[in-house]
Amino acid sequence: QRQLVESGGGLVQSGGSLRLSCAVSISFHSINAMGWYRQAPGQERELVARVTVSGFTNYADSVKGRFTISRDNAKKTVSLQMNSLKPEDTGVYYCALIRTADTIWGQGTQVTVSS
Repeated sequence: QRQLVESGGGLVQSGGSLRLSCAVSISFHSINAMGWYRQAPGQERELVARVTVSGFTNYADSVKGRFTISRDNAKKTVSLQMNSLKPEDTGVYYCALIRTADTIWGQGTQVTVSS
């Protein structure tokens, strides 16, 4: 089931910006936290940013000051604003819904930053 659908990925030049969006088809009531992860070629998936239902956020050190995660409870979306992109930000970005017993993953959206 497509409970999460990511969009907004693409190819940008170094220094550019992208905004990723995740449309959520399940109730936010059942979600403890929402996050964005990424997986670079040949590497493990890593946490990029996370926001709890209460609004607490945390970020990977590599993206602090450049990326901002946000949620819109009314529209049931989770977004990731990415500014000052670097080639090392390249990867497949996944939206994740962290529930008490499991985590729901989106299909991923490709972000490629050229130098």
